[in-house]
Amino acid sequence: MKEVMINSTSLEVRAAIVEDGELVEFMVERAQTRRLVGDVYLGRVNAILPGIQAAFVDIGYEKAGFLHAGDLVPDTDGLDVEGGGVDVEDAPEADRGGGRGGRGGRGGRGGRGGGDRGRRDSRDKPGVQPIEKMLQKGQEVMVQVTKEAISTKGPRLTTQISLPGRHVVYMPNSDYLGISRRIESRQERQRLRQLIARKKPANCAIIARTACEGVEDKQIVSDINYLHKLWQEIKRRAEKAQAPELVHEEVGMVVGMVRDLIAEDIDKIWMDNEKEYRKLVKHLRDVSPDIASRTHLFREKTPIFDKYNIENELEKTLDRKVWLKKGGYLIFDQTEAMVVVDVNTGRFVGKRDQEETILETNLLAAREVPRQLRLRDIGGIIVIDFIDMESEGNKKKVLAELRNHLRKDRSRAKAFAVSDLGLVEVSRKRVRPSLLHFLSEECPYCHGTGKVLSFDTLANKIERQIQRIGQRTRERRIQLRVNTSFAVFLEEQRSAMLDALEKQHRIRIEIQDDPRLHREDFKLVSLQNFRDLVAETG
Repeated sequence: MKEVMINSTSLEVRAAIVEDGELVEFMVERAQTRRLVGDVYLGRVNAILPGIQAAFVDIGYEKAGFLHAGDLVPDTDGLDVEGGGVDVEDAPEADRGGGRGGRGGRGGRGGRGGGDRGRRDSRDKPGVQPIEKMLQKGQEVMVQVTKEAISTKGPRLTTQISLPGRHVVYMPNSDYLGISRRIESRQERQRLRQLIARKKPANCAIIARTACEGVEDKQIVSDINYLHKLWQEIKRRAEKAQAPELVHEEVGMVVGMVRDLIAEDIDKIWMDNEKEYRKLVKHLRDVSPDIASRTHLFREKTPIFDKYNIENELEKTLDRKVWLKKGGYLIFDQTEAMVVVDVNTGRFVGKRDQEETILETNLLAAREVPRQLRLRDIGGIIVIDFIDMESEGNKKKVLAELRNHLRKDRSRAKAFAVSDLGLVEVSRKRVRPSLLHFLSEECPYCHGTGKVLSFDTLANKIERQIQRIGQRTRERRIQLRVNTSFAVFLEEQRSAMLDALEKQHRIRIEIQDDPRLHREDFKLVSLQNFRDLVAETG
């Protein structure tokens, strides 16, 4: 059974997907941090960087958007570009770009479809012109956000506009059609191909999503016509806009999520906010009456996330350690470059030989890691350090189990072969910051390292500094200001060190505790004229 639980307040909207009683996905949208993916802007080129074949585009956001040459529609005026009738297999849920480019409006605006969904990396594309030949500084360009701003990076942009509907994805200024590979029936694929070929407007690409399967022709045609009209309206807005300006806002998180989940078997949708419930039901009655009938208002006094034990599960998503059944556990470490997952047997000792115990733990990890990637919304490069196994057959079993569970993910995820060191690399599409980065911020005390200097290390550092002061100055009385907890350590465990320094340099050291100081900070001040001796002596 698959259920969607939606909790709405004035500050945020939270949505959880529960499969067979187990939390597998979680999304949150806050009023002050609205997501940008899918939004279309009329932007202005701020800078062109030929060295990395990219441009920075002002879209009115606090950080300039990043536009790579491979994500830019080339000017095909005067070029012999053949289009039409190309059969393209799309990635699951039919989000894939391609076809020929074209111009749309002033300043080279326009775009071909696909967004960042399912394309090859732009660096793999043959025949891409240098960006300095396609863009000029100050030029206006219509762009769509394909990836949220992450850390210090601004949002990722494309001119390959992609408008997803319930049944199809519409991509302007291209000319081909595609069918979701999840539609396996040859007869159904042929029906959809012929239908779209007849009804597809000129100069656009249409990809049939999985939700098309078994749907009446008129519903699919209605979706195509709606998206075509939407694109015409976006173009009209862009012609009147003054860059940087938003010309199309993607639907909210709840509507977008339900739209993308329609192709899957949703048994129930529960909402605890009556106003939002009525808005969603009204929308669903127009686009998916069958899903509307499965959408319910949660009326109990107990909070919906407490009722289904979601709140407790969410608390665990911020933990480094994830317990497996039978006593094993995983450790998740997120870095700037990648996420590393370490697998450990923990308390699990097994009942047979060691290899069997390790295999069983690794198989449990191969099932849990994909769930955690979905739940924590971890993307990019993930390296899994499974416990070393001797048997090649066992390695294949673990890799097969991992790949099988990754297939359940709505984001594209791929597991590569086990390396010589026993590591498995996984790539997962990342369009927004992970849940950890969204819900938390860098620790102001350790600056995100998770570590502070030990008291012994700090004491040795202070000893070296006092040695410099004793050798380079004629101070006779100095004050050592330290954090209160460290002052206690010095007086209890390092008094002998201080006594030795006083005798060696014939100085008097007075300890002054200061609770306002960071535990790693200290000050050495002259009691004669209150000079900063650390700054003076280096």
